[in-house]
Amino acid sequence: MDMPMRTAAVITVSDSASRGARHDESGPLLASLLREAGFDVRHAVVLPDDRARIAARLRALALEGVHLVATTGGTGLGPRDVTPEATRDVIEREIPGIGEAMRASAWPAKPQAMLSRQTAGIRGQTLIINFPGSPRAVEEGFRVIAPILPHALDLVAGITEHRRD
Repeated sequence: MDMPMRTAAVITVSDSASRGARHDESGPLLASLLREAGFDVRHAVVLPDDRARIAARLRALALEGVHLVATTGGTGLGPRDVTPEATRDVIEREIPGIGEAMRASAWPAKPQAMLSRQTAGIRGQTLIINFPGSPRAVEEGFRVIAPILPHALDLVAGITEHRRD
């Protein structure tokens, strides 16, 4: 991926992983994918499914100036799955196409993907993207959106000159 060094943060949202009852696989995988794509991953944290705590961390990372915050987990239909709501509490503009693209690419092989509620949006100059919680869904979703990340981050940063390619 041809882009200047950008900063990223990963937030795993999981009650069981935050208690230490389950090992987090998706967060480290997402951090690895981001590093492979040229990102400087400055933060990787595990939070419980707590809307206020997730929103507070998203706000803090945006205030710090992190270019991309990627969350994993908390996007399902369970009563404690609140990552999309916390994200919407924080973002100034939603980008529905990112979540739609991830769901559309996954559902031919896994129809349950249509039950995932991940979203994406912008706060200041920070792009926030929700990924589902499973390692497979993280990897597949990242492969879908990776090609648009450089352009999306340029636009979020106010670089609006469009390439002719």
